[in-house]
Amino acid sequence: MRTTPTSRSYSSGTSDVPLLGDTIGENLDRAVRAFPDRDALVDRPTARRWTYAELAADVDALALGLLRLGIAKGDRVGIWAPNCAEWTLTQYATAKLGAILVTVNPAYRAHELEYVLKQAGIRLLVAVERFKTSDYAAMIEEVRPRCPELERVLLTGGPGWDEVLVAGRRADPALLAEFAERQGELAPDDPINIQYTSGTTGFPKGATLSHHNILNNGYFVGELLDYTEQDRICVPVPFYHCFGMVMGNLAATSHGACTVIPAPSFEPGATLAAVAAERCTSLYGVPTMFIAELADPDFERYDLGSLRTGIMAGSPCPSEVMKEVIERMGMAEVSICYGMTETSPVSTQTRVDDSVDRRVSTVGRVGPHLEVKVVDPATGRTVPRGEPGELCTRGYSVMLGYWNEPERTAEAVDAARWMHTGDLAVMDEDGYLAITGRIKDMVIRGGENLYPREIEEFLYTHPDVLDVQVIGVPDPKYGEELMAWIRMREGAEPLTAEAVRAYCAGRLAHVKIPRYVHVVEEFPMTVTGKIRKVEMREAAVRILGL
Repeated sequence: MRTTPTSRSYSSGTSDVPLLGDTIGENLDRAVRAFPDRDALVDRPTARRWTYAELAADVDALALGLLRLGIAKGDRVGIWAPNCAEWTLTQYATAKLGAILVTVNPAYRAHELEYVLKQAGIRLLVAVERFKTSDYAAMIEEVRPRCPELERVLLTGGPGWDEVLVAGRRADPALLAEFAERQGELAPDDPINIQYTSGTTGFPKGATLSHHNILNNGYFVGELLDYTEQDRICVPVPFYHCFGMVMGNLAATSHGACTVIPAPSFEPGATLAAVAAERCTSLYGVPTMFIAELADPDFERYDLGSLRTGIMAGSPCPSEVMKEVIERMGMAEVSICYGMTETSPVSTQTRVDDSVDRRVSTVGRVGPHLEVKVVDPATGRTVPRGEPGELCTRGYSVMLGYWNEPERTAEAVDAARWMHTGDLAVMDEDGYLAITGRIKDMVIRGGENLYPREIEEFLYTHPDVLDVQVIGVPDPKYGEELMAWIRMREGAEPLTAEAVRAYCAGRLAHVKIPRYVHVVEEFPMTVTGKIRKVEMREAAVRILGL
């Protein structure tokens, strides 16, 4: 079939709202002038609060203290910590200096930390001393002799951190003048953030993002959620990832809204308590987080009446979970966002007035000032609407590149600046996109392409299934067979492969019925809540003796 421009899987996001031409520091200063006395940040675990004026004072003090230490534009400053106020202060202070903030995964161990310190050339590392069972200070000391570019470590809450803040607050006129001069030298297209992608194979890659990339993405995600200075955003997702620092912090400050930190890392009860106590209007999470909140034994005790909107992202959302979030949590305007670190992160989003069906069956349509298309992975040609292919995106949000890795950058971003996502998608006639899986997750059984997402959606309808993930496992006859990993609802008997087959019989094509079933308490996940299907496949080979 020959496609015409209207039938191709291509869409661009028009907008009457112009892109922001600010740096992050300039944008924050604008919010401070407009809303000095409004809440900007609430850190519930430590019972600390900042108005916009107070946040600006501490951000500037930290920036001046770092400037006094010799941190300059383009220097890499790492941060290795769970969610806390110091994380937010560091994000904005480095932005005001033009230093590049390198966000280090809180789950990293010494070997991974060493790789990031070396690969990014980090001069200064901000870290917590310890969190849960992780002794960050000990791991830093272990790798420090092998990281010659690491000149200084600041442990939050320690004397070094306090000294830097005090020195910044006592800054002399010469330092203040230098600070003003430095800010005047910054440009929106300067790199300001390096985020290391999960790296399911090999070492992670450092996606390098500019002020323009992440500030605009946070702003336009907030615009589509109708954010104003009246909004209060509960952020249980990690700051180290775009979800927390862009869709959380930057979406908030670009609208004069308030960010609420419920806990250092995700806790269902703490999240629900924060929403109730702070009267949050918006709540973020990946589907597994919302599943845990809805299953919290004290759920009914919390008054969630203030909730209006929020974001569900990170992995596809089960229909039943979305419906419960709307009905039981009152999030009538909840939005599905889709994207990746390399695109700052959001490329597509459902709108607050979209039907429930749109929000449970698609990841929305392209965001303002962006383009998306669906292409044949083999030929690169744009496919007709309704046909599956690889999703690509282009526009202000596409990263500058992978830090010091031009070859890997060229593999992901083509000559026309299209970012190839590796995700399979279908675009409908109205431009809404459904993600049908990863190219790598697609199961080829006996020459037939099977999409795990479709099978997972069906299995969610089983009354005893809390959560489910479907993977492909090796098979000598068909090449691959289907395996379902299932989390059971509390009190339910574990499902067997026979029981699953009986449930599917006559309702699902026989080639789509899982041959193997494995009941688990939890799935292997990244710290951002993304399911690690690569790890599940490796485990399945051992479990099944394949």
